[in-house]
Amino acid sequence: MTATYDSLGVVGLPAPISELAARSWDAVIVGGGHNGLTAAAYLAMAGKSVLVLEARERLGGACTLETPFADERFLVSPCAYLVGLLHPRVIEELDLERFGYRTFTADPNQWTPFEDGTSLFQWQDSSRTAAAVKEIAPNDVDGFMAYEALFERIRDRLRSGPRGDVWLGDSPDHAALEELFVDDSQAAEVIFGASIADVIDNHVKDERLKAALHGQGVIGTFAGPHDPGTAWVHAHHSLSMIGGWGFVEGGMGRVSFCIADSARESGAVIAAGAPVAEIIPGQGVRLVGGELINAKAVISNADPVQTSSLLMSASGTAFQSKVDSWAITSPVVKLNCALSQLPTFTASPNDPTIFKAQVEIARSIDLTQSACDAARAGIAQPEWCELYFQTPYDSSVAPPGLHTMSVFAQYVPYELAQGTWDTRREEIGDGVLDAIARFAPNIHECVIERQVLGPPDVEEKVGLTGGHIFQGEILPEQMWDQRFSARTGIDGVYLCGAATHPGGSVMGVNGRNAAMAVLADLK
Repeated sequence: MTATYDSLGVVGLPAPISELAARSWDAVIVGGGHNGLTAAAYLAMAGKSVLVLEARERLGGACTLETPFADERFLVSPCAYLVGLLHPRVIEELDLERFGYRTFTADPNQWTPFEDGTSLFQWQDSSRTAAAVKEIAPNDVDGFMAYEALFERIRDRLRSGPRGDVWLGDSPDHAALEELFVDDSQAAEVIFGASIADVIDNHVKDERLKAALHGQGVIGTFAGPHDPGTAWVHAHHSLSMIGGWGFVEGGMGRVSFCIADSARESGAVIAAGAPVAEIIPGQGVRLVGGELINAKAVISNADPVQTSSLLMSASGTAFQSKVDSWAITSPVVKLNCALSQLPTFTASPNDPTIFKAQVEIARSIDLTQSACDAARAGIAQPEWCELYFQTPYDSSVAPPGLHTMSVFAQYVPYELAQGTWDTRREEIGDGVLDAIARFAPNIHECVIERQVLGPPDVEEKVGLTGGHIFQGEILPEQMWDQRFSARTGIDGVYLCGAATHPGGSVMGVNGRNAAMAVLADLK
């Protein structure tokens, strides 16, 4: 079998649609993103007949590979950049390493330059991080390390504490979480609504440290660092059980492609370029071409808004009510760049180590909050950015001697108060580079070609409503038992995407949870 990633996830139809429609399936998966493919793999491993239907010609959804530049040797994952929350059981049970899954742990984990010419490395080794903090803010070392320890306690209690791994299966409710953290009031405040700004203020005083720390509380979220609940956003991204964040060899799309190969080896059938027009509860799905695919269970990898649209009048009152109240508008602009050279940062002009880290671009908590408030008013103000350079670990994603840079930038509105994304896209892309240029003045000159993706572009490209890569906010009011569950309450219809517990990112466990629910219900 040819590996899916050899063709950048373009797999086509395994058989004529008429042949696929002639079969009766145990499960049909709507959407070939990584969670849909994960659900397919588990169901196929259990002996069920499974068909994956992906509307686009390529697999992976937001976690795929593309060649958007004139030189097709540049490989880009347009929306997903790092792996850190992929569940270890998914990696092991689907035997992903056998299918080519390899990673490079980012170490240093983060590097932040400051306007005064100093900078901060954060390492996998906490003692190295403590030494780096001591160099710029010796009075804050203990507070900084206590801050890190707080989020480590939360991770350990949620992922390997008395309830086991809370990511697996149904979510604990509010009362169960309160009981779990009854002896740790600081952790409980993080889980139930503290702002990242307040938590940081309680631990460190140096404004540079505050600038370096707060971004993980807002990443991917239409909320500013002073807004309630943003401390949980950081906690969510701190729950890794695979040794921290890192780069996938060959690009992030390989996660999806390796899962697809595992699914196909177990017997799942994957059809790309087969858009679904309607989900028919208790019967299956109807394709855009009119063909009916019969299935006992339909598992939607689409977000809840898209799923509701596919259900039409069959969505049901309870499900539709939750969809109608679901916050799902992104404040993120993605900038993917082909580089002639790595940029020169004034804070550390001769240190290649910085490019192995996630590079944090932030001036202050207050400026980040102001940018968020501006976006709420329809004004694009990309103030906070996170930069990822894959080529220092993996030169395979660019031509020899050249590099890639991906940027996760906030804040931008879905709807601009003036103009449109079509008329202002490149201007906003310039604004992102200008934010970086405060710390790396030659960044504009380094860019050979770029791809600018605002929220409407992400929505159109990969079908994510509002352009939201997490299929909805991951603030506390949309987490735990307030998130969607795998079971929709609609006959034979399930969800497996990032809108389900335990939340967004490249996790795979959402798909696993959905598969386990289907297997239990099909007995």
